[in-house]
Amino acid sequence: MFETVIGLEVHVQLNTQTKLFCSCATSFNVTQNSNTCPTCLALPGALPVLNKEVLHKAIMFGTAVDARVNRTSYFDRKSYFYPDSPSAYQITQLYTPVVEDGILSIDFEDGSSKQIRINRAHIEADAGKNIHEGSVSKVDLNRAGTPLLEIVSEPDMRSADEAILYLKKLHSIVRYLEISDANMQEGSFRCDVNVSIRPKGDEKLYTRVEIKNINSFRFIEKAIELEVARQKDAWEDGKYDVEILQETRLFDQNKQETRSMRGKEGAADYRYFPEPDLLPAMISEEMYAQFCQIPELPDQKRERFIRDYEMSVYNAIVLTSSLETAHFFEAMMSEGISAKNAVVWLTVELQGRLKGGISIENSPIDAKKMGMLVKRIEDQTISAKAAKEVLDYLLGNESDVDNAIENLGLKQVTDMGAIEKICDEIIAANQDKAAEYRSGKDKLFGFFVGQVMKESKGTASPQAVNEVLKAKLG
Repeated sequence: MFETVIGLEVHVQLNTQTKLFCSCATSFNVTQNSNTCPTCLALPGALPVLNKEVLHKAIMFGTAVDARVNRTSYFDRKSYFYPDSPSAYQITQLYTPVVEDGILSIDFEDGSSKQIRINRAHIEADAGKNIHEGSVSKVDLNRAGTPLLEIVSEPDMRSADEAILYLKKLHSIVRYLEISDANMQEGSFRCDVNVSIRPKGDEKLYTRVEIKNINSFRFIEKAIELEVARQKDAWEDGKYDVEILQETRLFDQNKQETRSMRGKEGAADYRYFPEPDLLPAMISEEMYAQFCQIPELPDQKRERFIRDYEMSVYNAIVLTSSLETAHFFEAMMSEGISAKNAVVWLTVELQGRLKGGISIENSPIDAKKMGMLVKRIEDQTISAKAAKEVLDYLLGNESDVDNAIENLGLKQVTDMGAIEKICDEIIAANQDKAAEYRSGKDKLFGFFVGQVMKESKGTASPQAVNEVLKAKLG
């Protein structure tokens, strides 16, 4: 039996207006090589100047994971030669990073939890982007110099499931802190996975393989599973020392395999040395006091939802896993509705209808409309069944809730006289069934309710229909 050992290095692109060491904009999806200057192009004589906003965001992250925020941290040069790095080195923090020794708690479905240690979070400059078009390769340096916070875990995860829980929690935290948009498709949240195996009970760390730059939770999970299977097969075939090397591999989603890219360099290969063009990064007590005041985090919000809205742990986790979903829910609640109905109509009815990559943050129906829709169910203006029709209508039409109800003719009839008339007609047309019901066949009551609702085209108040039928059927 084997045990999987996983450590993760997550690169979070910080959402500063300008790059780490120059005043070039960090905007995404603009003309190639347009956001560049002598500094991020590494032209002779250009010197870096630290963007202090990066320190602000590092303080916030360090506080969120109960880490030590070093008041003085230092920059180092990491030498490597790739086309997307015009300077032939990266400015990073090896020896004294800005954040060290943090903790992140992951939660399992059975209610248990596990703490994953965070070794460090350090500031570094991103590289550019290689673009391959057939036999031609190009380099776009718009991203070169964009500030990253690289968050390095200890090898504390023991399965792909644990790794995904950790990544989702980390993703949620940086979104709650609003220090990054963490858009995985655009590369704002990228992950390198370090995987090894060992016999169960063995405390030794064996050869680790790094799988580079995976940008979706599904791909990360699959890459880990494939790499673990490869290493187990090699061990069982007696080829572990030959086939499992310290190297960098990539995940090929089409072939469903991990494939060797290059040998994994050690620290000596990168020829680290202190960055001569930058002073130490100093965090004053005033700066720390200001930016350690962070907003409510997912775990805190979850506990508040459980306490204030008397909801289940499961529902609280679902609502708080995304900052946008949590905000949407609380905006719905501002309409004075019950939490139970708000949860159902948000997580089941609305999110069940959002297809094609549409997320809650760009839903065609805003939280105020959803709150009002639930309110109209609770004040018996419409039935829950009719509300589903209203929701479908609102998804495709610009309208407020009340106008949609009027346009669809779904407003509930609460006029007792009108409902009594329909009930009388249904009972008169079904005297045999009325007699059977009175003789003890209670299940026939549902038949009468259904017939009245059908005759009223679903507009009769179910509560009123029940009251009238019970009185008339005895």
